[in-house]
Amino acid sequence: MIKVEIDEGSGFCFGVVTAIHKAEEELAKGETLYCLGDIVHNSREVERLKAMGLITINRDEFRQLRNAKVLLRAHGEPPETYQIAHKNNIEIIDATCPVVLRLQKRIKQEFRKEDFEEKQIVIYGKNGHAEVLGLVGQTGGQAIVIESAEEAKKLDFTKSIRLFSQTTKSLDEFQEIVEYIKLHISPDATFEYYDTICRQVANRMPNLREFAATHDLIFFVSGKKSSNGEMLFEECLKVNANSHLIDNEKEIDPTLLRNVKSIGVCGATSTPKWLMEKIHDHIQLLIKD
Repeated sequence: MIKVEIDEGSGFCFGVVTAIHKAEEELAKGETLYCLGDIVHNSREVERLKAMGLITINRDEFRQLRNAKVLLRAHGEPPETYQIAHKNNIEIIDATCPVVLRLQKRIKQEFRKEDFEEKQIVIYGKNGHAEVLGLVGQTGGQAIVIESAEEAKKLDFTKSIRLFSQTTKSLDEFQEIVEYIKLHISPDATFEYYDTICRQVANRMPNLREFAATHDLIFFVSGKKSSNGEMLFEECLKVNANSHLIDNEKEIDPTLLRNVKSIGVCGATSTPKWLMEKIHDHIQLLIKD
């Protein structure tokens, strides 16, 4: 008998849960609601909310909008978005995650601080990611984004550095970047770093590694756009080479189910529980066949 188990710790983080609840509440009123960008980096959940009436728009469409209601998702937005909303009489339903809001505030304060040294505000994050765009926006576009410890080498170590991190990045790599800067920064420059990684995300790693290691086969469920999903899937692979990234049940290769005794289903902070349950049930049917 093959055991199929869903990881209890996987699924939406509180920031995403709040954004989805706000969307559902507004849609229940029967009014037209727009969302700036995908509410969550999971196409299945986006489709579910679309069926309820949520209209996803891009930045260009947002600029053209007038007298409407727009939801801002958990990732947060740059100041420009709020300025456009004010000008175009757009009512904002702000679902920015409180962890992201605090980070935006800290970056803005650091950027505006009147200190008399030349400094670089550096953000460890994924270029072009929705959250990172909101963070860079706090500095009028002047912050430097680095995606890896390798990219830290391109910084100017003769100038002071203030390092922040996208909330869903790897804690280990952040520490690596900190150590590298400490070693290379000029004695005349100052270095301050702020560990702004969300613990709800970071704390999932040890549990996820343990879960992945205790099964013969892992199906990691995540949208292809999710940077958090990408990172957590890598963690699964480190401990279990028989880990597979899937977006939905149709991507399951039935031949993988041969000669295994236990199968684990887990996912990202942007993966809905209902989708993992659907995949779990689909695997049970495949096993019976």
